Amino acid sequence: MSAGRTFEGAGCITWWGFSPARDLLSTGPVRQEGGVNVLLVGSGDLRHILKTIASLRDTDSLHIWVIENSMEVVARQLLLLYLALTPQESVGLHEKTEVFLEVFGNSEIRSQTEETLRRAASQLSLSVTDTLETATHSCLDTTQLKYKERDELARIFKLWIQPPSSSSSSAPVSISKIWDGRVRQHLGTRYDSRKGCFDWDLSMKLHQKGCGVINKQQYVRWRERGVAFEMREGSYQITNSTLLSARVFSHRGDKVAARGYWGDIVSSPYLSFGIETDDKSLLQTQNGQHIKTAQDISFANVQALFQSLSCRRSSSTPPQSDRETTDAEEPTSQPEGYRESVSINDLMHLNGISVTFLPLDSLSKVPEKQKYSQFFNTIYCSASSVHQLGPALRQIAAPKAVLIVELAKYLLDLTREQEAGFAQKVVNVAGEAGFEPRHEAKSDDDVHATFTLQEE
Repeated sequence: MSAGRTFEGAGCITWWGFSPARDLLSTGPVRQEGGVNVLLVGSGDLRHILKTIASLRDTDSLHIWVIENSMEVVARQLLLLYLALTPQESVGLHEKTEVFLEVFGNSEIRSQTEETLRRAASQLSLSVTDTLETATHSCLDTTQLKYKERDELARIFKLWIQPPSSSSSSAPVSISKIWDGRVRQHLGTRYDSRKGCFDWDLSMKLHQKGCGVINKQQYVRWRERGVAFEMREGSYQITNSTLLSARVFSHRGDKVAARGYWGDIVSSPYLSFGIETDDKSLLQTQNGQHIKTAQDISFANVQALFQSLSCRRSSSTPPQSDRETTDAEEPTSQPEGYRESVSINDLMHLNGISVTFLPLDSLSKVPEKQKYSQFFNTIYCSASSVHQLGPALRQIAAPKAVLIVELAKYLLDLTREQEAGFAQKVVNVAGEAGFEPRHEAKSDDDVHATFTLQEE
């Protein structure tokens, strides 16, 4: 692989994480309880938010603060939160899970899902433009963003509501052609033998790293088309606008923005929800082959996380049915898609849970603000954001704070030497900020590095 393509597979924007969901409050030496402030830096999706909420006790309260690297990622997180918080009166649990995974991991979606996406974007746009000082919903708090960032969010939502046409015709932008262009660029001369390349990455990399549940047929389909989740018979042919973003290139001395798909095309969205599960029956094998796939596990995990959200539902929102509908009891005539447009205020409100989005440049600014002095009990940083960490991190970390850093295990284009070098860099950066490694032997050690703040 040429040096120029070494990192091309991971992309330059993080639409999903490169590690499984974690309960961030149980990662330190002792489980954090009571009122906890958690800072997420570049996490890219909701996996840690949902997993951490699901593991809370009734008496716990949690405020999650989110810093991302682009407003497109913020917009997508708001959309996925909207879908996750939609009450069951408006959509059944089974359909809600399907729609969430489609939007989360598919380059192309069904027409019913696109309609849901447009309705959600309309509600989010209203919320962002109307909200100034007080958040409409505690889990969709954008009041800390700069005015220009809120304007950017409104612009992105508008693109989702009415996607632009391609310049050559009145037809919408084709993400399938864009995806194929990325694959061609990444593989170069190996493009004609791409099926063999896909199989190698799966069997010799992902499976060797413990991801045996990722099914070959599903993985190859995703590598070819960008469609990770096909959970029912239907036509997955409409561009998922939430996965399109702008990337700036230099052309003849000028900077030119190109709109396209600039995310991961190698590791897969199965990593977030589909390679681990508390239900060990989903990991059973027969004749050396996994019975269930990463798609099956993703569905089961997300559905369980959504059920946990319902259990935290505040009494200030209209009550759900006293009896949850199980998979087996879902009516066969259940309508496709969401039955109606749900306003932000009609989403489920969760007891003791807040999610606040901070400006993109916040990590360098929050140490200067007294409000955030010794404030965060847990700080999570993705592999793509490690370069933002510095000594000032100590100023915003609460006593005995836990720092969790995603490692490069699932960045498949890296060599073992590069992986090890990255892990050492993380240790050095954390040490400069006053954090020391936890040395307890854990199976997670090669996925996340965990540190605790040294006492002065």
